[in-house]
Amino acid sequence: MAYDLLLEIIERVGYAALFFVLCLGLIGLPIPNETVVMTGGALSASGVLSPVPAYIMTFLGICSAMSFSYSIGRFSGYKLNSWFRSKKNIGRFIERAEELSGKFGGYAISISLCLPFLRHVTPYVVGVNNMKYGRFAMFAYPSALVWTSIYFYLGSVVGDKARELADLIYQYGMWAIVLLGLVAVIVLAFKYNQYRNKHRDQQEHGDIDSSL
Repeated sequence: MAYDLLLEIIERVGYAALFFVLCLGLIGLPIPNETVVMTGGALSASGVLSPVPAYIMTFLGICSAMSFSYSIGRFSGYKLNSWFRSKKNIGRFIERAEELSGKFGGYAISISLCLPFLRHVTPYVVGVNNMKYGRFAMFAYPSALVWTSIYFYLGSVVGDKARELADLIYQYGMWAIVLLGLVAVIVLAFKYNQYRNKHRDQQEHGDIDSSL
């Protein structure tokens, strides 16, 4: 249902939909970020969207959502923070984000991108803790660039399967990402081995031809 809603919004609004849907995800629009970015990649690969503006809109959408969350934490008052903590579900994620931040420091921002909902809460928490904007930007935006690039590329590769793969990653979070990483390493190692064997065979044939 979320996927169909996303396609409908893209059909009506165009490239800007990728930006606004990622921003609105902060306030509960029921479309996971993974689905949005991978759909942008899939539609670009199929020729429905042009890759460059589609990628730029998704990247800026991720950055804006993180920046907005950070700004709320940095500039909101004590009352708003107390209200968030009083809400059971939000308070639980704030505690998890604080644990993540306490353990990994600024790298928690990068890690949280791979964790649904924590990707919204962690920038808020580092903002509450008065992290300087320059330090926040140093971790947030390069991480967003890498994260967006990976999922956009995955979407362009899997095409029509983008929806299923995005749901799998969203459901299993880091485990699905680790599995994808292992598969990617295995595939790259296999291709490298093929290339090395082919290059070695060419050298051997070249040595034989030169000896003749």
